[in-house]
Amino acid sequence: MNELADIQFRRPGRANGTVLIVTIWVVLVLAGLALVFARSMRIAAIVAANHVASLKAESVAAGASEYIMAQLAGDTETTTELMESEPYEAAEIGEDYFWVLRSNLEDDDEFDYGLTDEAGKVNLNSASEEMLLRLPGMTAELAASIIDWRDEDSEISPGGAEDEYYLLLADPYNCKNSALETVDEILLIKGASEELLYGEDTNLNGILDDNENDGDLSDPSDNRNGRLDTGFYDYVTVYSAEANVDSEGNERININDGGARADLQGLLQEILGEERTLEIMNLIPTRPSYANILDFYFMSGLKFEEFTQIADRLTTSDEETMPGVVNVNAASKEVLMCLPGLEERDADTLLTYRQGSDEIGSIAWVTNVLDPDKAIGIGSYITVRSFQYSADIVCLSGNGRAYKRYKAVFDTQNGVPQVVYWKSLTHSGWPLNRRIVAALRKGQPLTNTILNMK
Repeated sequence: MNELADIQFRRPGRANGTVLIVTIWVVLVLAGLALVFARSMRIAAIVAANHVASLKAESVAAGASEYIMAQLAGDTETTTELMESEPYEAAEIGEDYFWVLRSNLEDDDEFDYGLTDEAGKVNLNSASEEMLLRLPGMTAELAASIIDWRDEDSEISPGGAEDEYYLLLADPYNCKNSALETVDEILLIKGASEELLYGEDTNLNGILDDNENDGDLSDPSDNRNGRLDTGFYDYVTVYSAEANVDSEGNERININDGGARADLQGLLQEILGEERTLEIMNLIPTRPSYANILDFYFMSGLKFEEFTQIADRLTTSDEETMPGVVNVNAASKEVLMCLPGLEERDADTLLTYRQGSDEIGSIAWVTNVLDPDKAIGIGSYITVRSFQYSADIVCLSGNGRAYKRYKAVFDTQNGVPQVVYWKSLTHSGWPLNRRIVAALRKGQPLTNTILNMK
């Protein structure tokens, strides 16, 4: 009887213990769920913040593009100023920033900023095979294949390729037989490779990064020589073109057109007077056949100062547009050396003269640098005007959470700048000093020390 009473007395205690254990487990489960929920909310908040930052960076890119177009719509002096770096290094838009990055062709250890003049490059759609072969790293096979890719016929150039080659590839396609629409399109052409096009600069920032100088330790494969060995990407374009009109938009006088002789005489009288005009017109044949206007200059007996005043009004072509003429005021040494007949010393002389002269507003200035044969040899391929500019736009949110990068090309031929090319380069990775991102994520200001470091 006592044992039964004792058992009955203990049962409530055991029940209470079970309830306590269950309660503890329920509390632990609820606590775990709360932690999981809190973590999920934190992750969702981070994702949302990153998404907002990404949208802000995207908006900054659009704003930077509009800013560039507004500036390009200005006068020539404004355009010249746009080529400089100051407005394009860590430019602020509210709390966010953007850079316009360009390759530093003279120093691969220092960042350079500003617009890139597309007319200062060799145009893949109009350059002769000889000019293409002069590009750094270009091969004879690729040069011939570019000619075949862009021409309209199906005849195979020596070393080149037409449909017979491309249709036998693992992923076959036809030879385009039309102009290239982008520079990257060249990778579709026989003999092309990323190594030839980009060299070691796979992220296209113009700087020798650590991974581009470590041999085979990381991509890309490089020679570890302490120098950025680039391809020919920075020296070529498909966008340069110029309307065959003078700076005022007026139709030029074709000096090879016998019917325009009266127009030429009228122009000379307007600028030089009747007596001097008669002297010059007596030296001009009734059926002229000048290679270009520089040929006309040497044959006409014009003085340099006289030719400078009328050069922009003259042409030897009836074409409405002159694609691919190279701006000798903007071209790099490598591009100048691609012009027919020019050697390295000629390119150096042109660069030295244009840096210290105020007379480069007219194509006439090259006649003061080169001998007549060389000047006439490049006269059909050069200009002193530019209408297309490219920009490598790098955008970063003010908190350092997101960035965007775009390659854009702007065309100003019609007076109103237009975007003719827009490609994301975000996948290439952050191209500037990583301390910039770290500083913004910590809420620190961007100092000159941080901005100017690799």
